[in-house]
Amino acid sequence: MATPASSPIPIDAVTYEIFDWAPRAPQIHSRAEVERQTGAYDAAVTPAIAAWSPVISSEDSADVEDATRQLVEFDHHAQRKLGTGNPALGPMTAILLRTESASSSQIEQLTTSAKQLALAEIDEGDKANALTVVGNVRAMEAALQLADDISENSILAMHKALMLHQTGFPPEDVGRFRNEQVWIGKGEAGPRVADFVAPHQGRVPGAIGDLVRFVKRQDVPVLVQVAVAHAQFETIHPFPDGNGRTGRALAQSILRNKGLVGSTAVPISAGLLVDVPRYFDALTSFRDGDAGPIIRAFAGASRIAAATGTELVDDLVEQLDESRAKMTGIRADAAAWKILPTLVGQPAVNVKYLKSALGLGEMTALRALDSLTEREVLTETTGKSRGRVWQHRGIFEALDAYASVIRRMSGR
Repeated sequence: MATPASSPIPIDAVTYEIFDWAPRAPQIHSRAEVERQTGAYDAAVTPAIAAWSPVISSEDSADVEDATRQLVEFDHHAQRKLGTGNPALGPMTAILLRTESASSSQIEQLTTSAKQLALAEIDEGDKANALTVVGNVRAMEAALQLADDISENSILAMHKALMLHQTGFPPEDVGRFRNEQVWIGKGEAGPRVADFVAPHQGRVPGAIGDLVRFVKRQDVPVLVQVAVAHAQFETIHPFPDGNGRTGRALAQSILRNKGLVGSTAVPISAGLLVDVPRYFDALTSFRDGDAGPIIRAFAGASRIAAATGTELVDDLVEQLDESRAKMTGIRADAAAWKILPTLVGQPAVNVKYLKSALGLGEMTALRALDSLTEREVLTETTGKSRGRVWQHRGIFEALDAYASVIRRMSGR
């Protein structure tokens, strides 16, 4: 007999329709592969979920409520720790969003460090993965900016923000629903032996419209809504590439839209990253008609996000406090004080960045950087006279410690 925690949460399973496939470029594949990929294949048909009514066990309900409470407490903790008027609150959201973006990208095997990502943000460094993850940061930023009205257009805008930074992605496909069949898993020349074949491209606009109507409902527990909307989005797979990252950006947008969190970003992808196989298995179960595993995966990820995110906020605030202590004696109106909170969200800076982000003049920025370096708040890392970069090593240490915690929890 199943325990309540493993009881199914029924949702209509995907069905399938048959299409014919012929490889588009048979000359570049072996004859055996062309033969395998010629003929009929089954493409998924996503059921409508706009009117779905979840039937959830008392144990699962308690699980979702507890995870929700922890997310709300995490958000309130950041506000209490910093104060809602603190100039570091915006950068704190930025660094949490960047942390979420890096974790979301890592689920897709796109790995970069906090330092590489920060350097990429100021056009320094040359690691391709970091530039790709910057696109995910832009998608997450768009998700929060567009959270007031989640729509087909806002989803397209998230994808556009993501893929503008993706090397080799066709510009004509950026921010547009796909016009071709896509699949996951096996099959170079076609979908006939794939692990999952997404809906035919002609079904994408209608399926996304149904998804948006589901998201706009106000009578579904928010975490349930986030998990199911995300799983449905991944099943629709509306884009040629970037579906996972856009779908996790959508989750952030829904959390903000429903008012569950307001001052920070929630690193839920870090929670999912702890057990990626469980996450992918949960998506498969959802397609088979059981929403339980994906809802539990998001509840578990939310608890991990709240616990580790709280620790990260505390560590970053501690770094800010230590830096303020080192800055004792600097005039209250000095530019150095304006730079300090910005370092939470961007712990690697150059003069160009400070001119653009803070509107400082070049000499003002240089004097402030010299002052922060003299007091050992920042370290100049290039040793050059031109093209210099300054880093806040304590903030990077806090971010690296956070990444290490997530790795240990995942057993990697």
